[in-house]
Amino acid sequence: MADLRSMRTAAGARTTQIDEGLRAHMNKVYSTMSVGLLVTAGVAWAVGSTPALLSLLRDPVTLSPNILGWIVMFLPLVMVFAFGAAIQRLSAAGAQLFFYVYAAVMGLSLSWIFAVFTGISITQTFLVTAISFAGLSLWGYTTKKDISGWGSFLIMGLIGLIVASIVNIFLGSPALYFAVSVIGVLIFAALTAYDTQRLKTDYIQHAHAMDGEWLAKSAIMGALNLYLDFVNLFMFLLQFLGNRE
Repeated sequence: MADLRSMRTAAGARTTQIDEGLRAHMNKVYSTMSVGLLVTAGVAWAVGSTPALLSLLRDPVTLSPNILGWIVMFLPLVMVFAFGAAIQRLSAAGAQLFFYVYAAVMGLSLSWIFAVFTGISITQTFLVTAISFAGLSLWGYTTKKDISGWGSFLIMGLIGLIVASIVNIFLGSPALYFAVSVIGVLIFAALTAYDTQRLKTDYIQHAHAMDGEWLAKSAIMGALNLYLDFVNLFMFLLQFLGNRE
């Protein structure tokens, strides 16, 4: 009986330790993501509200991207794949620095919105996105339902969305633009819940090892995933809620 009580006590202590570690891990994820969003917003506003800086990337009248603008537009996509390939070779500090540099580059690529949409509508859309993201992420964290099966479907949908978005840059079809925006909102809403649950599950599965380097990198990679969910959800919602200048 004494041995049984000791085992139960040890198991309870271990569970408590994992719960505390999980909360700390998720706090690290959300705080890193939040700093990244602040960096993106700051860079986007600074460039987008300064015509001289924005003209380096886009035509001042038509806002069509020039060569540098095209490079900046696709650079975040290239950096995401590079980050995924290099994460194992980077230190935790190096990975975090890469993430913040990526957030700044994303700010450059999104700076045009401040020349197209009103500041009030951008702020309102950001608040709607923040509330929606918080609710979806909380649901993904607390639900007892296993939504891991969504992964393959969402990845296929995301690839199709990227291809359709690139194609429509050249086609300029309003119907395809609307369809992409609607599907984009649905995909990134679902990805927010899915990525949150996956972060929680991955931590619990690796908690016994207590690998500090892995945990630090995992938090940064998780922050990047949720950051991308937030930014893309915001951009697609802006197509519906944004008021043009």
